[in-house]
Amino acid sequence: MRTPRPVAAALLGAALFAAGCATAPGSADMTVKPATPATVSANQAMRPVVASFDKRDLEDAARGKLAQLSEPLVKTPDGRTVWDTRQFDFLEAGAPDTANPSLWRLQQMNQNQGLFKVADGIYQIRGYDIAGMTLVEGQTGWIVIDTMLTAPVARAGLKLAMDTLKSTKPVVAVIYTHSHADHFGGVRGVVDEADVRSGKVKIIAPDAFMEYAISENVLAGNAMTRRAQYMYGAALPKGPQGNLGTGLGLALSSDSPTLIPPTQYIKKTGEELTLDGVRIVFQMAKGSEAPSEFMFYFPDKKALCLSEVATKLMHNVYTIRGAQVRDALGWSKYINETMDLFPDAEVAFASHHWPTWGKDHIRAFLANQRDTYRFIHDRALNLANQGQVMDEIGNEPFFPKALAVDAASRGYYGSLSHNLRAVYNFYLGYYDANPATLNRLVPADAAKRYVAAMGGEAAVLAAGRKAFADGDYRWTAEMVNHLVFANPGNAEARALQADALEQLGYQTENATWRNAYLMGAQELRIGTKPFGGSSANPDTVRGMSNELLFDFIALRLDHTKTDGQKAAVQMVFTDVNETWALELSNSVLNNTKGRMLANPDVKLTLTRPAFLAMLLQGKKLPELVQAGMVKVEGNPKAFGAVVANITEFPPLFNIVTP
Repeated sequence: MRTPRPVAAALLGAALFAAGCATAPGSADMTVKPATPATVSANQAMRPVVASFDKRDLEDAARGKLAQLSEPLVKTPDGRTVWDTRQFDFLEAGAPDTANPSLWRLQQMNQNQGLFKVADGIYQIRGYDIAGMTLVEGQTGWIVIDTMLTAPVARAGLKLAMDTLKSTKPVVAVIYTHSHADHFGGVRGVVDEADVRSGKVKIIAPDAFMEYAISENVLAGNAMTRRAQYMYGAALPKGPQGNLGTGLGLALSSDSPTLIPPTQYIKKTGEELTLDGVRIVFQMAKGSEAPSEFMFYFPDKKALCLSEVATKLMHNVYTIRGAQVRDALGWSKYINETMDLFPDAEVAFASHHWPTWGKDHIRAFLANQRDTYRFIHDRALNLANQGQVMDEIGNEPFFPKALAVDAASRGYYGSLSHNLRAVYNFYLGYYDANPATLNRLVPADAAKRYVAAMGGEAAVLAAGRKAFADGDYRWTAEMVNHLVFANPGNAEARALQADALEQLGYQTENATWRNAYLMGAQELRIGTKPFGGSSANPDTVRGMSNELLFDFIALRLDHTKTDGQKAAVQMVFTDVNETWALELSNSVLNNTKGRMLANPDVKLTLTRPAFLAMLLQGKKLPELVQAGMVKVEGNPKAFGAVVANITEFPPLFNIVTP
């Protein structure tokens, strides 16, 4: 999972959770509604499917539990709450009408919190973040595999383990399995960077880890962060009519991720490493669930770490918060290779969910995971080659019977629908080859014309209410979306759209779809709520290369204001021995490493810390010049002209309204 900085949940009043509807659905009643008869029926129809699932996973999810946190709140040193162990206690009850029982069952298993024994010398901390943390005992200390999303929960988890196991051994190594923040963000909670720099602690990561850990959430970071608020239900109250979790785990802990760069990279399959007396054999899996990822095996313990390549659900070939589409075919082949590389594994664990024990069970689990991604790939292209387009393929109902009854292949995080679309897009792009869709109107303009063609706002409302009464919520949402975009001030349209999205959320088996539907309903009812969030925390910015920093600055330019302007800025970084040319022309800021400008408008001689002081601390150029941190030759206004036209992106741009 790739995760931007988490956002604090905005709590809503209890009045929003009235049990009944005071007025008819689709009126201007903006309260949260109960499940309709159609939703109750849809969720009841899922119960036989749930009953068919193997009960072993219920036992495995709780197996080996040794202890749990005694203090319910995990806090930062300044007293902010990062995690509340009680926030999902409601999952202990039976599935309500407002939740798909299959999703509810998964989240009940994710709710298992505490320290678990995986095998001799291997332990996991689970249930205190979206991801888990694994500890492997070495000769003199502990190897930490992934560190969850934030330092406070990682610190609390490590303390729980050390107290329970009566261990005073230090952490001697950290392994980052891949380049998503929920697997490295808590590193400063388990090790001190000074110990890493001194060589006392090693940090191991797959090839190109830093490149992707930093870059993946930067250039499109603001858009991804906003969309992630929908995917993870950031502002939704936890509860039977709200956020049930993420499918991949419970929720994102509420603090900024941290990052300490690796000290050693693994670059090829078969590479072996001994950490503190523990032998490890690696398998590269780049471009599967993450662009930089590996799996690895402990031959002396017969334990296999699957990273996030194989988890207890269908993962995302495309993540709905936005990201580059993943290679489903390559993903399946990595898992196929794993089965041959490590056939003797007696326990397999991942960075999410619970382990699988027993050779036969591991092989069966991996075979189904392999076949799930291979089927998604092959089915999408099979249909595409028959002329079906993305939306037709995304509505394909067929899924192999044996996979459908395997809970670990169900679409709780990824979905068959959006993953099939993803494969189409991976090969063929967004265009469906029909010229009528080649240059569509923008949504608001098209919406006004649709509403007019349908007979006006009253007619659309009437049709939408009928569709809602018929339980046809997808059609309600599609139709009334036009009315909301044509006239976002129409309170009845917003209410009806919210009601339809809400019922879709109650019915879906996919946790991220549920969160997106319910976030949309909430924002239609009460508007956006400021709850923070940023994709560029200090560790991330410090980890950026100069090129990425300049690229990030360039895309933030107000291109209309810089049109016609020219500027040539020479920047010399004395500490890293880099020279950069920044050239503003045609509303773009090009950066070129090593280029010496013949006649720059201004030349800045400085260090990276001085440059970062501008970006992170808001230091002004004259202030840095006076402090002797920057030397300026030429006209500083040329640099100022660039800086003055950098825009701030709106963190809460509209999604369900124009």
